[in-house]
Amino acid sequence: MATPPHTAPAPWRDTTLDPETRVDALIRAMTPREKIAQLYGVWVGASDEGAEVAPHQHDMEEPVALDALIPDGLGQLTRPFGTVPVDPALGALSLMRTQQRIAAGNRFGIPAVAHEECLAGFAAWGATAYPVPLSWGATFDPDLIREMAGAIGRDMRSVGVHQGLAPVLDVVRDARWGRVEETIGEDPYLVGTIATAYVQGLEAAGVVATLKHFAGYSASRAGRNLAPVGMGRRELADVILPPFEMAIRESGVQSVMHAYTDTDGIPSAADDELLTGLLRDTWGFTGTVVADYFGIAFLKTLHGVAATFGEAARTALAAGVDVELPTVKTFGAPLAEAVERGQVPETLVDRALRRVLLQKARLGLLDPDWSPVPPVLEHADTTDPELLRGTVDLDPASNRALARRVAERAVVLLRNDGTLPLDPATPLRIALIGPTAEAPTAVLGCYSFPVHVGAQHPDVPLGIDLPTLHDALRAEFPAADIAVAQGTGIDDGATEGLPGAVALARDADLVIAALGDRAGLFGRGTSGEGCDAESLSLPGAQQQLLDALLDTRTPVIATLLAGRPYALGRATDEATAVIQSFFPGESGTAAIASVLSGRTDPSGRLPVTVPRHPGAQPSTYLAARLGHASEVSSIDPTPAFGFGHGLTYTTFTWSDLTVAAAEAPTDGTIRLAFTVENTGPRSGTELVQLYLHDPVASVVQPVQRLIGYTRLDLAAGEKKLLAVEVPADLASFTGRDGRRTVEPGELELRLSTSSTTPTLTARVTLTGPARHVDHHRHLHASFRITPHTAR
Repeated sequence: MATPPHTAPAPWRDTTLDPETRVDALIRAMTPREKIAQLYGVWVGASDEGAEVAPHQHDMEEPVALDALIPDGLGQLTRPFGTVPVDPALGALSLMRTQQRIAAGNRFGIPAVAHEECLAGFAAWGATAYPVPLSWGATFDPDLIREMAGAIGRDMRSVGVHQGLAPVLDVVRDARWGRVEETIGEDPYLVGTIATAYVQGLEAAGVVATLKHFAGYSASRAGRNLAPVGMGRRELADVILPPFEMAIRESGVQSVMHAYTDTDGIPSAADDELLTGLLRDTWGFTGTVVADYFGIAFLKTLHGVAATFGEAARTALAAGVDVELPTVKTFGAPLAEAVERGQVPETLVDRALRRVLLQKARLGLLDPDWSPVPPVLEHADTTDPELLRGTVDLDPASNRALARRVAERAVVLLRNDGTLPLDPATPLRIALIGPTAEAPTAVLGCYSFPVHVGAQHPDVPLGIDLPTLHDALRAEFPAADIAVAQGTGIDDGATEGLPGAVALARDADLVIAALGDRAGLFGRGTSGEGCDAESLSLPGAQQQLLDALLDTRTPVIATLLAGRPYALGRATDEATAVIQSFFPGESGTAAIASVLSGRTDPSGRLPVTVPRHPGAQPSTYLAARLGHASEVSSIDPTPAFGFGHGLTYTTFTWSDLTVAAAEAPTDGTIRLAFTVENTGPRSGTELVQLYLHDPVASVVQPVQRLIGYTRLDLAAGEKKLLAVEVPADLASFTGRDGRRTVEPGELELRLSTSSTTPTLTARVTLTGPARHVDHHRHLHASFRITPHTAR
């Protein structure tokens, strides 16, 4: 038999070439419509029978004909697992078959990028529900969050998903905003460090992370979702942007999502200074910018800066948006027609296309040996889909154990009069009273699959085990007699159950008040996207219930499963104890119970301020002097519990602060050392927080801001020496000329247990000329921890 002649692969298939060369060759071979097809997604739902995906019929868009699109190719598949409940194995088969069809249907054999939500775990039926990001912030533990993100990413990649729409880097500015649960907290340094760790974990698992929402979404006026943003450029530069800058510099993140909002009249999707000038030209970001869902069309329908969808497409593309999500609208026919008419330069399309194809090349989607078969199906018989059902476990024991570790580390003990921990062997009569006592989904945020999607399919099982707080307490306290009453609903305002709840409380040795939120979407919950609050009072009649329980004089432990901080009224001072947990996921109730018993030492700290008064908003600890209590206003914003607050079951003593030098140049480093000793009866975790106070600056500064932190685990009687190095760069801020500056002058470095509790203070002076710094500046203080020896 004659040997067939050797045929060189197409350049874009040649893996011996660098990705840029391969992609440039592919772009040259494509027609304008084939190019544009790579710049949008189609919202689909996988089939629970393993058939190909079906386009999702959404009330905001017209139905999409997938058959008509595939010959030109397709950029992305939107949420194949996160649209309807589907068995994971059959969802993987459905996605596989669809990818085969997409690759076979276009001239170049290019598959789509499949993306999913992963804000509190992979948003798929049966996947582990981890704590929400606000709980990640409460851990103050980047290493643990990196580990969690790695587990999430591996599960996503195993079934064929390439991109995750997380993390959220919005800094909380007003806790009435419904999406507070999706954020990491109210401090940019905390948000940046935790989010960067999450990105590192997800991307190490082979999944593209997506920073969102860039930028300013959380600063909407009055905490209303998608309201205008009126902040100045300095607040944007010093509060909103630093977490994004840190993640881009340190994580290798490959995608960014623009925000919905407009800031000072400029929508983020139309802001070329933000998406191109800052993000790419200054920070050097080289990945893709994807649209928040329907965000490009909103330039016409909501923002009113485009007269047509074609104009909206041109505006977003010119600003730097590369991919339209969730489905084709403005980047379809309107963009194609605008290119054909010469209204949009094809070079703009090529610019976005190059970024999209480079990402696909790096994911291996342009390689000649690319296979649509995901890892979970590599050795499976796919000829009979029903044999696959139940063979893929996205909630294995290792995931559940990890979810529990995160939840335990995120529980915050706000108050304790010494009653906690409770002895599990003591035969207590416990009255468990409140609307979250027996609600399985009370531990879940709005982007968890059972809430986000499962709520629309009430006949479908949850897919994961969600022990209620009642279940967890019975398991943790087997000797206790636990009686339960709801008292009132989450937000129905009902009070007819109060007398029975009060009677139950009077007969008990102890009351555990189970309070909090119900996550939902667009008004269907008390927390979540579109579920903004008029004030930070507990929803419904829960405060009335809590006050009635306090009136019984039976000791009350207030326990919150919530998506935002709430003012607790009298309980702030009168409750026996207060436990705060932010939607802690499927293992959350067990984590709370283990903290109550002392089997887990509480180590969480507040990532957001808990207000004393429900109407003192907006207020975060990052307020300037005029934002604090004064004699010229009748509103006192002093918190009940400040940012960073959290108690333990032991005590710590900080001592022996030394400062290497009282002065340091504006380009130098400040060096401190001090000792922390566990002086209590049991092991515990101290969270060392480093705040900077600048008494005099050329522009108004917050009274203090977090510039570093470290967790310190100490056994009873153990002490450690901490050496801290603080680069002067950390004192920089945006000056009058709009440039980031380190100014000479006096500083205070406050070593604190919370924003309201400075423990040791070092006063130092920066000397020399004012110094401008940029995005190459130092971002972190360093902590070196060693066993204490006599000095």
